[in-house]
Amino acid sequence: MSINKAVIAAAGRGTRFLPVAKAYAKELVPVLAKPNIQYLVEEAIGAGITNIAIVIRVGETTIKNYFSPDKNLEKYLIENNKIEYLDSLKNIWKKAKLTFIEQPLGLPYGTGSPVLAAKKFIGNDDFAYFYGDDFILETTPGQLLSKMISKFYQYQASAILAVQKVPMEEIYRYGSIKYINDPNYPNRMSEILEKLPADQAPSNSVNIGRFIASNKILKNIDINKLSRDNELWFTDALTKLAQSNIVLTQSTQDSLWLTTGDPLRWLKANISTALQDPTLKDDLSSFLKTLSV
Repeated sequence: MSINKAVIAAAGRGTRFLPVAKAYAKELVPVLAKPNIQYLVEEAIGAGITNIAIVIRVGETTIKNYFSPDKNLEKYLIENNKIEYLDSLKNIWKKAKLTFIEQPLGLPYGTGSPVLAAKKFIGNDDFAYFYGDDFILETTPGQLLSKMISKFYQYQASAILAVQKVPMEEIYRYGSIKYINDPNYPNRMSEILEKLPADQAPSNSVNIGRFIASNKILKNIDINKLSRDNELWFTDALTKLAQSNIVLTQSTQDSLWLTTGDPLRWLKANISTALQDPTLKDDLSSFLKTLSV
């Protein structure tokens, strides 16, 4: 058995990237030569997922345009012996089916709404869910997601969420994981507590926007029960699910989570990615040293 559907949340306004996000979706802001969202699609494909839904806001066209073939551009590149610049996109077109779903205006703000928008796409299947701002740096795309899928079936869990440890002084930014001591189910969680101060957070493990979820999660996303910020949180649904089901976490281990939701962290993601590229590492390292003098 395996997971063959993924939902990627990309319906935000990208206010922290204005004014550039006025022209195109923030998920198209590049990490090196590829937009952030392309890495997410490649991550899903790397884990064997080929049916991918991208949830966009009403009227948003730039993400769909990016992932659609452009015959005039291909003609130009062929004529100028540069067609290899589209190889990564051609690989996506060859291996995956992309579906674009507009998130209805009536749904509240929050990470639970894209899943509800994709409810018909999900159908009766289990699925992977991605936050569009969260970037996973790994040597092989999809290796973290593959571990999560394996654990999902190994323990017959209802959900697996990826986690990474952060310094305790930063825990207030994220959702902190509260664990249950269960010898039969390692890293079993009981709840996710959002944005608590360090002296109240149950751990320094935070959820990082990668999930494998049973179809039953859909029944736990309650549009009538919003958070204190009046948002519909996917993590609230996971907490509710964990009350009577097995929900486990998977550490990033050999992968690295980097959020790209604001310009500073997006810049850090670019630098971290470039330092992993053997064609860029030396020049960039030398340049960074000149800045620190």
